[in-house]
Amino acid sequence: MPWKSLLKLPDFGLFRQTADFRLSVSTLRINGILPSRGDVQVQAENLATQVRCHKLATKSHISFDIALIRVFACCSSPNIAKKFHAGHLRSTIIGNFIANLKQTLGNNVIRMNYLGDWGMQFGLLGAGFGQFGSEEKLKQNPLQHLFEVYVRMNKEAEHNEDMKQAARDFFKQLEQHESQAVSLWQQFRQITVDEYQHIYKRLGVHFDIYSGESFHQDQAQEVVQQLQSQGLLKTSEKGTGVVDLSPAGDMNSVCTVLRSDGTTLYITRSCIFVFLKTDKSQVNHFNQLFQILLVMGHSWADRCQHVPFGLVQGMSTRTGEVVFLEDVLDEARARMLHNMSQAKTTKEMDNPEDTAEKVGISALLVQDFRGPLLSDYRFDWDRMLQAQGDTGVFLQYTHARLCRSVLKYCYATTFDPSLLLEQTSMTILQHLLRYDEVLYQSAQDLQPKHLVNFLLKLCHLTASAHRELLVKGSPPDVAQVEKKLHQHAILNN
Repeated sequence: MPWKSLLKLPDFGLFRQTADFRLSVSTLRINGILPSRGDVQVQAENLATQVRCHKLATKSHISFDIALIRVFACCSSPNIAKKFHAGHLRSTIIGNFIANLKQTLGNNVIRMNYLGDWGMQFGLLGAGFGQFGSEEKLKQNPLQHLFEVYVRMNKEAEHNEDMKQAARDFFKQLEQHESQAVSLWQQFRQITVDEYQHIYKRLGVHFDIYSGESFHQDQAQEVVQQLQSQGLLKTSEKGTGVVDLSPAGDMNSVCTVLRSDGTTLYITRSCIFVFLKTDKSQVNHFNQLFQILLVMGHSWADRCQHVPFGLVQGMSTRTGEVVFLEDVLDEARARMLHNMSQAKTTKEMDNPEDTAEKVGISALLVQDFRGPLLSDYRFDWDRMLQAQGDTGVFLQYTHARLCRSVLKYCYATTFDPSLLLEQTSMTILQHLLRYDEVLYQSAQDLQPKHLVNFLLKLCHLTASAHRELLVKGSPPDVAQVEKKLHQHAILNN
């Protein structure tokens, strides 16, 4: 399985209209598996409980899904109407890695981008566009202009109560589905998705579904009603709606789910759809979220998984400014193109910019994935783009070298592994045999470092093999064996 093509959540049935299996209780009674007497409805409910079925279709049938093999992989999750910040790189590539890993292991993966496309930020943006927006600038550079409007409005609202109230009013109009506010929101959302798709294509990331908080705004009110009916929703002294999460029930630990004006918050909407990865600063948010779902009676909440990760420090261009993700990708390509032009071993190629793009992005991925996800790390352009050492450049160089040398010298003789007598051969074979173990280890803790370090060690081993296991000039049968060994290394790179 090529490394470049390389979460666990229950399927809540949000996007599928049919179940994997439909089981007739009547058939089970006829065949003596269930007692022929007794209430069919009760038997169906009991059986549904035993198989942990999440929906009961009729009084005589149960429907259920194979939740263990259907996985929602939620990646990226940026906020609409803001440029794709470099800080979004980790959430995007980590989610994509987990999705690829689970798919490789046979899971049916649904790749979802759960967008931050609702909330008070749109109150600020909507009201701000009325004050500072320009249709002309929106046409020329749409996302940049929206970002500038948001920053200016946010700054004004810090010191101007009228501006702050205008933002609240606009968001309330959105929640009440007023047509003018919704139309403006739809325009901003589409502008942002179009821009993001360009970035995702460069990163080799795709999504089956673009969802978001807005898709579940109506259900958020249902969550509020359910909390009220279960006696879980309390009113604080400030008039906000809160859920008491303190073990003693003494309001020592509460989570706010409603503003005083009745509008919902991020965590309220999160109760509708739980996604998996955010930076570690949001650990408390997800702990509260899972606790709310549990007290509401959703037993599957204890199987939800939050994959936190550390922050990237020092990511900047040559000018020292903090940059957006597209600027980081452009910088990686430009630096890699410069390095290629200076290297004596660089071969002539048809499209050097495309090669520099791919190698530069590989370097970004390997630098990010080498260590534990929870650790912060310092971004280092020079170290990341080194051709020697444990870098993405070294990995891609090894892959290209193997492809070029092995494909050039091909022999038609039968493969005979008994001819592999050198210790170098044995070492590579033993390392390759660890591949399944490494995939399993990565699937257990969702850490890409296991696979990355496996591949980097394979690169070092194949560099030794290149020197010691010659294909050119060897007897045909020996050369064929050695060529096959190199091909195995290529497939795992």
